[in-house]
Amino acid sequence: MNNSDMTGNAFAPSRRGVLKGAAAIGAAGLILPHTTTSAAAQTRGGTFRIGIGHGSTTDSLDPGLWEHLYVQTFGQARHNYLIEVGADGQLVPEIAESWSSSDGQTWVFAIRQGINFHSGKAVTAADVVASINHHRGDDSTSVVKPLLAAITDVRADGNNVVVTLEAPNGDLPYLMTDYHVPVLPSADGKVDANTTDGCGGYIVESYEHGVQATLNRNPNYWKSDRAWFDRIELVSILDPAARLNALITGEVDLIDQVDPATIGMLESRGVARILSISGNAHYGFPMDSRQAPYSDNNVRLALKYALDRQAMVDVILGGHGTVANDNPIGPANRYFHAEMEAKTYDPDKARYYLQQAGLSSLDVTISVADAAFSGAVDAGAMFSETARAAGINMTVDRVPNDGYWSNVWLNPNGNTPFCATYWGGRAVEDHMFTTAYAAGADWNESFWNNERFNELLVTARSEINEDLRREMYHEMQQLVSFEGSTIIPMYNNYVMALSNKIATPERISSNWNFDGFRCVERWWTA
Repeated sequence: MNNSDMTGNAFAPSRRGVLKGAAAIGAAGLILPHTTTSAAAQTRGGTFRIGIGHGSTTDSLDPGLWEHLYVQTFGQARHNYLIEVGADGQLVPEIAESWSSSDGQTWVFAIRQGINFHSGKAVTAADVVASINHHRGDDSTSVVKPLLAAITDVRADGNNVVVTLEAPNGDLPYLMTDYHVPVLPSADGKVDANTTDGCGGYIVESYEHGVQATLNRNPNYWKSDRAWFDRIELVSILDPAARLNALITGEVDLIDQVDPATIGMLESRGVARILSISGNAHYGFPMDSRQAPYSDNNVRLALKYALDRQAMVDVILGGHGTVANDNPIGPANRYFHAEMEAKTYDPDKARYYLQQAGLSSLDVTISVADAAFSGAVDAGAMFSETARAAGINMTVDRVPNDGYWSNVWLNPNGNTPFCATYWGGRAVEDHMFTTAYAAGADWNESFWNNERFNELLVTARSEINEDLRREMYHEMQQLVSFEGSTIIPMYNNYVMALSNKIATPERISSNWNFDGFRCVERWWTA
């Protein structure tokens, strides 16, 4: 929110400000001269096949439980949301054709008329209310329950949905873009979270958890300028080499997590082109702060100074990214703390912090799999090598790709307290912090609990003074970086390889991978 967007009331962001200016994501989407195409050149037809380095047999259709690119892309193919984030980072009306607030505490979303679910049922304000409430309440298992905890009431008022918050929050429209909160059909005030019915561009033909999904174009889709393909096929291919081979042989048209070492070969063959999109995405290594030795911040600091961040960017990312400072807030965010003291590889400083913890050496095990991020196993090996000079003996435990997110991440069995992770970043600071760093959040992967951070997190949401709000978010980033329990060595570009048979818009969104997960409806057959 900008002070220039306020009117009359001390907190009243103007409708235009919320629609166009407030909290815009940094426009870091890649411009692709060789794919510059006018709208007139977009044609319908063809099959778009996507090979994704994620997917598990434990995946759920419940959007409140989605956690990786496979289910995220599948969700965007069949669902619509209240609001979309455009490729330029600005908010775009979707199911909500407009939204407004006079005080930042009560928000009114006008629901677009004439949209039907695939089943034929009309999309109503009651469906939107039920879809939001699915993530609220004592019985909710949704991971975005903490994100929506500030909502005190959601109700339908004719064709409008009225959302009331416990305190003003100018970021609410951005929170409504979260991929966990699609609009689902409801009955008697409840949604069936496991339905495949949606109101998006594609209708599910078949789906097998963590294996494949096939969808056909919705002939009644309300967007005339979207969903160009006749058919979408999603395939989970966890092995990087198999995923690359599937692209080369023409079995798929798009793959994610391209190994930087293969980029030259791909380009020389001329069968595909590389899309490298920078944003707030980041790779990391969370430590369970409830367990020794990670419960001691001196140990956490020792580990943070025991890895070579620049080397990881050079080797693991092949230069397709930048060094991070254990900060989940990226350069594309409004309140990014660029002036914060930067950590560099320093074995002597790492030893100093070990001594502060009363240790002369440290033995730890890090659990890694390339399912966490492409190159995670090699990153673990690099970390182990550099940590040795600091007196840290790090065993690299290579665990299976399949089931990584259910069996390893979040330490479900108590025996993987140090592992690898990736995050797509978030449009606004509160979204990222509330999802992964707030005490008790389902996806607080390091189980970190900092009293000062939690206090600032609540206060910053309703602070209307731009300078004070910036100070708060800077302090929160400082706390996470130097007292937090997650090591974040690098901001990674989204690196994809795309068949020359597929065309894209000039600008590709940087807020999530695969063009904000919306490649399925924004791209077309060349």
